[in-house]
Amino acid sequence: MAQESPAAPWTCPSCNAEISTAYCAACGEKPIAPKDLSLYGILKLTFHAFSPVDGKVVRSFRELIAHPGNLTAAFYRGLRQPFLGPFQIFILTNVLFFFLQTFSELRIFTSSLDVRIERGLDLERAFGPALVNARLEATGRTYEQYAPVFNQAVEVNAKSLIGLMVPLLALSLPLLFWRNKRPLAVHVVFSLHFYAFFLLLLCVPIAVLAVEHMLGGTGTMSQPVDDATSILLVIATLVYMYAAIGPAYGAARGAVRVAQACVLTFFVAGIFLLYRMALLPITLYTT
Repeated sequence: MAQESPAAPWTCPSCNAEISTAYCAACGEKPIAPKDLSLYGILKLTFHAFSPVDGKVVRSFRELIAHPGNLTAAFYRGLRQPFLGPFQIFILTNVLFFFLQTFSELRIFTSSLDVRIERGLDLERAFGPALVNARLEATGRTYEQYAPVFNQAVEVNAKSLIGLMVPLLALSLPLLFWRNKRPLAVHVVFSLHFYAFFLLLLCVPIAVLAVEHMLGGTGTMSQPVDDATSILLVIATLVYMYAAIGPAYGAARGAVRVAQACVLTFFVAGIFLLYRMALLPITLYTT
């Protein structure tokens, strides 16, 4: 059989080592070819990144959705190469979530000032008008002048501050799993993976309303549908938490695991509401 000829010596661009093999043994780089800098090379690289064969993106999201907790367990064991990093997964879902919102009338975190003080959460309706009036007096602006400024700023804040939910959940995990003695980094990774799934879960009603709006509908939810959707989201979160803490923390099946999943779901709901309400004063006093 004919043997493949050895690669010509080349210098690794990452570690500056002289290499005589097809790939650098230290970092995995390969010598660059003229076609790698062509449009074909870019398209090929993009295809490999998203292809089901060796694409980390598809593999990571398939594992995130179909096998809850496995990505965190893989991170804890030191398995890194087959999957995207937890921050990458979270950022991608964040981008997808806010991108889909542009096609729907549903505003989960970016509700306008009118909606917040008239039809928002109970605390927003109770304290919102007083906070807004105090801000208007301090800045000397009318409501009509200020509302567009708030509406634009709250969209920026919602996107840039959404990661604040991650450490809040991560700090609650050691309270439930103190016997497992996981490092803090594992709790952070679990939180990143969970909120990546949670944002994907929120994308479902947004996508449904976007399609309904494109087909000629209103693109909004009635109150009964809104209430039913909220209940389904809570149930889905509970089921996912129960499934995820098994591989991630070695939680055994049974009543204790159900109780842990219920507590975490309660934390997630509280953090969700806290973050949404916090956007009102944060945006008020930064604009």
